[in-house]
Amino acid sequence: MRAPPLVVGLVAAAALAAAGCGGGGPKDVVLVTHDSFAVSAAVEKAFEQESGLRLRILKAGDAGEVVTRALLTAGDPEGDVLFGVDNNLLARTLAGDVFVSYEPPGLAHVDRKWILDPEHRVTPVDHGEVCLNVDKGWYREHSTPQPTSMDDLVQERYRSQLVVENPATSTPGLAFLLATIARYGTGGWQRYWERLRANGVLVVDGWEEAYTARFSGAAGSHGTRPVVVSYASSPPAEVIYRKPRPKTAPTAVVEDSCFSQVEFAGVLRGAHNEAGAKKLVDFLLSKRFQEDVPLAMFVFPVRNDAKLPPEFVRYAAVPAKPLSLRPSAIEANRERWVDEWTRIVLR
Repeated sequence: MRAPPLVVGLVAAAALAAAGCGGGGPKDVVLVTHDSFAVSAAVEKAFEQESGLRLRILKAGDAGEVVTRALLTAGDPEGDVLFGVDNNLLARTLAGDVFVSYEPPGLAHVDRKWILDPEHRVTPVDHGEVCLNVDKGWYREHSTPQPTSMDDLVQERYRSQLVVENPATSTPGLAFLLATIARYGTGGWQRYWERLRANGVLVVDGWEEAYTARFSGAAGSHGTRPVVVSYASSPPAEVIYRKPRPKTAPTAVVEDSCFSQVEFAGVLRGAHNEAGAKKLVDFLLSKRFQEDVPLAMFVFPVRNDAKLPPEFVRYAAVPAKPLSLRPSAIEANRERWVDEWTRIVLR
């Protein structure tokens, strides 16, 4: 779950142009990222003090838009470091020759399972799981057992209870489509979606509408759907942002639906400040930044020595075996799968 940013990016496109577009002078380093990127003011200041650099943040839309822009400007980038490409878009980005190789020392503290590029063109920064979330209170009020498996949602008792994001327009929507492919196989996922459609699944464009407007379990929501595609870290967010704070999380995660997502950063090929870019990648993997990640962006750090906040320890789901697919398989089939999903669900 993406929280409201704790600090707004320091730069707009006009300011970047004034600074020289690709990072200005040697004291500037430009981070190109998605709109959900957030960092606390204290951590941002610490980077600037320790590095002697001025951090400029260029937010360029959602992850898909960021990747598209990076591919179009490969070799003459808009900034120095790109953060936010995930494992679902990784193969496409690497094939586009967007990054240069850099192996930061902090990788010594990262589990090898998060390192998906052996050439180190990208560095893992955070991970999370896209999962079905359920509104526990709704099911108590309706005296109905809440769903505990993806299989449950095709049953008549759960008719018109699920809202999902369109995989053509939404990163979590794509992740949930991939979860169904990983779970039911390339020959069975289509039938699952046919049954979901017959059972009244609602499709919306993005996470914001699905979670905050349609999901009955979101704080302040008037939504009517008690099941939504969101994140394993959404339950602690529901605790943190409610006043007064509840003693237990009002929402729960369906763990067999969780699909693993890893976000990466990389030094952009043609960066105006490559030395500064490497310092920034080092900092993104530093313990200070890694421990800021959970409450800034509601994802998990990749450093194995980063301490989690108590809200994550107590309320976040940690699926034992999240679903996954190889980045190369996603890249080879993504467009075809999304087209097929569109034909099954929307047409």
